[in-house]
Amino acid sequence: MGALDDGRFGLELVDGVSVEVGFELDTLPIEEAVKVLLQGLGEDINREGLRKTPARVAKALSEGTRGLVLRGQEKGPIERWNADSNSYRQKAKDIVQGALFPEVGLDDGVGHAGGVGGLVIVRDLDLFSYCESCLLPFQVKCHVGYVPSGQRVVGLSKLSRVADVFAKRLQDPQRLADEVCSALNNGIKPAGVAVVLQCLHIHFPNLELGYLDSNHQEWVKASVCSGEGLFESTKAAIWSDFLSLLKFRGINVEKTCTRDSTVPCWCPSQSSSTSTPCKIEPVHQMVAAATSILKSLGEDPSRKELLGSADRYVRWLKNFEKAELELMLNGFVCGKMDSLQPNCSKEEMHLELNLAFWSLCEHHLLPFHGVMHIGYFYTKGTNPIARSILESIVHFYGFKLQVQERLTRQVSETVSSLLGGDVIVVVEASHSCMVSRGIEKLGSNTATMALLGRFSFDDAAKNMFLQSIQNTSTS
Repeated sequence: MGALDDGRFGLELVDGVSVEVGFELDTLPIEEAVKVLLQGLGEDINREGLRKTPARVAKALSEGTRGLVLRGQEKGPIERWNADSNSYRQKAKDIVQGALFPEVGLDDGVGHAGGVGGLVIVRDLDLFSYCESCLLPFQVKCHVGYVPSGQRVVGLSKLSRVADVFAKRLQDPQRLADEVCSALNNGIKPAGVAVVLQCLHIHFPNLELGYLDSNHQEWVKASVCSGEGLFESTKAAIWSDFLSLLKFRGINVEKTCTRDSTVPCWCPSQSSSTSTPCKIEPVHQMVAAATSILKSLGEDPSRKELLGSADRYVRWLKNFEKAELELMLNGFVCGKMDSLQPNCSKEEMHLELNLAFWSLCEHHLLPFHGVMHIGYFYTKGTNPIARSILESIVHFYGFKLQVQERLTRQVSETVSSLLGGDVIVVVEASHSCMVSRGIEKLGSNTATMALLGRFSFDDAAKNMFLQSIQNTSTS
């Protein structure tokens, strides 16, 4: 039974029983599982910053999978509907059927336009989905085109809504493109449909190294396409028209995969595991908790695409396990502090810009990452603190459950304790929780600043530092 097959909108089958579509997902089992995960990381689930985390995570996962349809169920799919504007659950066919409008085409033999044969493209639809291999969110730039037929066109906003329905579930880029394409083809009945997706998956570094590789790539990219009707063959001439209209916006997607392509899994959790064996052993209770979350979301953890997903997710979480400060800083800093505490006044400013960091939001258990800029005064004629030491400090405070404000303060206070007090720290970060929750603010970025000692009252010094960051950003 396909996603667009007819069915009563008011009722759905759940395990063979007809139920009303107005129910909300029971998040209590997810909240309990999140508590197990937090405790497995050595955290106190009753501390102030974590008390509401289980509820927040459950809500975010519920929103992020609101378009979920169980695949391969003998008794039919489960589709959930929530009337709230932030969390609708409905069939793709219901979306487009009420938005098909009559539009005549050109006279026979004249050409192609209007409701018969004229190519229509909606570009740059920003979506997000959850990777079924590691359960982390990934970003999607979606481009949809279709060729009308039957003297009918569809409301353009409905193309975005259909794509969103299929994005809001555990996904793989190619299947997402195929499902959106098939849904639109069955719902609109056009002469052809084409879907191109440009996907970005956050790529965490190997945290076991104890440092960040300067050549590390922050994102894994994948471009995929799918076509029906006139677009079924990627060699069809109409694909050239489609791609040309994308290029008007500077979008180059020549290197795309199709449903017939044989490509390795794009998820970094799988692609990196073969080359670098992971030493982190997942805790059985945590894996069981992650598996229960999948079940609570209506997924089947035994389907082949999800085999090992709970295990990979827990291995990733364990990178942020709570650790004692001394275990990390002794090897990096001790023995250097005395030499970094001069008795005379500091005369020169030193800057270390674009120190990469990665962290985990303690409110939603979603990653955030970015760069830090650190400035301080040091005694003329002496050597400034090594960049590697600052990287180690940033690395330590980053790889744990955090909020950006606290991370900024902790780094600034630690550096200040080594250098005598005059320190400025600016942190710039992109937060997955700003993308993959109801707010869905793709492209947003958060900046925080800490001013200690002289930088808190010396505007000239502060502005000089900030100008240096700006010059680096624009160069």
